[in-house]
Amino acid sequence: MKNNINRRSFLTRTGLATAGSLFVPNFLKAFDQQSTPLNSERKLIVIQWSGGNDGLNCIVPYKNNLYYEARPTIAIDSKKVLPLTDDLGLNPKLSFLRKLYDQGEISIVNNVGYPDPDRSHFRSMDIWQTASNADEFLSSGWLGRFVDAHAATNHYAIELDDTLSLALKGDTKSGFAMSNPRQLHQTTNNELIQAIQKHHHSHEHDEKVAYLYQTLSNTVSSADYIFEKSKTYKTKQNYPKGALGKQMKQVAELIIGGCDTQVYYVNFSGFDTHVNQTNKQDRLLEEYSNALEALVNDLKKNGFWDDTLIMNFSEFGRRVAENGSRGTDHGQANNVYLMSGKIKKAGFYNTAPDLVNLSKGDLKYEVDFRNIYATVLQDWLQTNDQSILGRPFDSLNGIL
Repeated sequence: MKNNINRRSFLTRTGLATAGSLFVPNFLKAFDQQSTPLNSERKLIVIQWSGGNDGLNCIVPYKNNLYYEARPTIAIDSKKVLPLTDDLGLNPKLSFLRKLYDQGEISIVNNVGYPDPDRSHFRSMDIWQTASNADEFLSSGWLGRFVDAHAATNHYAIELDDTLSLALKGDTKSGFAMSNPRQLHQTTNNELIQAIQKHHHSHEHDEKVAYLYQTLSNTVSSADYIFEKSKTYKTKQNYPKGALGKQMKQVAELIIGGCDTQVYYVNFSGFDTHVNQTNKQDRLLEEYSNALEALVNDLKKNGFWDDTLIMNFSEFGRRVAENGSRGTDHGQANNVYLMSGKIKKAGFYNTAPDLVNLSKGDLKYEVDFRNIYATVLQDWLQTNDQSILGRPFDSLNGIL
C-alpha cells in the first residue's frame, strides 16, 4: 500500500466510513489524546425528531381558546386530549407518555430553543448538534466532545444509522455509526481487510499510514465486540415493525447484553409537516409511542431502566397558526422530554407556552437547549459540562 494513500478513499473503499472514525480533524493528535473513562453504568439514549416536530400538537393547551382559534382544522380535539394538568394534555397518539407521566418517569421542558433562532432545518440542526451559538460554526458535536474526553473505545457512543451525525463527531475521536451489527461484522471481516491487517503487521509505515491502520484495527475490534454483544441477549419483547422499532430493539439488546457503550443516538425523521399535518404526525407519534413503550418495558424487565436516560428533541417547533395547507410552517421554541426511572422532578419543569406574547407568530424560547445539555452532562453522565460545551450554562435544578 502506498504511503500517500488518501485516507477518505481508503476508509470508504473498505466499507469503514460508517464507523465514525473517518470524521477526525487533526487526526494525528489522536495518538496523544488521553481519555478519562467514566466509571458509570448510566446510559444515555438520544432520540432526534428530524424535520421540526409540532410540539404544540403534542403537548396540547387544550383549555386555551387561542390555540383553537389559530388552528381551526388541525388542533387536537379537547375531548380526545389525554389530560395531564388542568391546562395541558397529550396528543392521544402519545399514550405511553401518559403512563410515564403517571409513574413519575418523565420531565417535560416547555419553550426550549436558543437566541436568534434559525428556521433552516440544516442550520438549526447543526446548532443543536454542536451546541453552538446561532452565529457560530463548529465542526464537532457536543456528544463527540464527550467522546473525546472519555472514550476508551471507539464504540463508546453508537448511532443506529449508516452515517454519523455531527452530534457524535469529536475533535480527535468520534462515535460509531452502524445500522446492523451482523452486516458490520461481515464487512470488517472480508478478505481485503484481512489482507490489509496482515500487511500492517509485517511492514513499517509512516505516521499517517500508521494512523489508517490503527483506525482499521480499532474499527474491526469494535465491530467484533458489538457483534458478540448483540448475540448475548435476544429480546422476547414485542417491538413494532418499522425502522424505529428495529433501532429501539437493537439499543435494548446491546444495553441488556452488557455492551459498554454509554451513548446511543437514534434519528426518527418525517416531521416536516407543511401539508396535511394531522395524518402524518399521528402516524409518526403512534410509531414512536409504541417503539418507546417496547424499549422501556424491555429495560424495566431486565433492571436497566433506572440507569437509562432518554432525551427526545427536535431542531425547532412549528408556527402557532396553521397555514393554508392544513399544516404548519417552521417555528421556534419546542418541547424536550427527559425520561428515566430516576427522574427527580417529574411532570412539567416549567410553564405552558405563552400564546399571547409571540415572536413573529412563533412561541418564544424560555429555556436554552444547552441548559438541558449541561444538566445531562453534569447530573447524569457526571462529567464537566463546561469543558464540553465550551462555556458555562446553568443546569435545570432538580430534574436528574
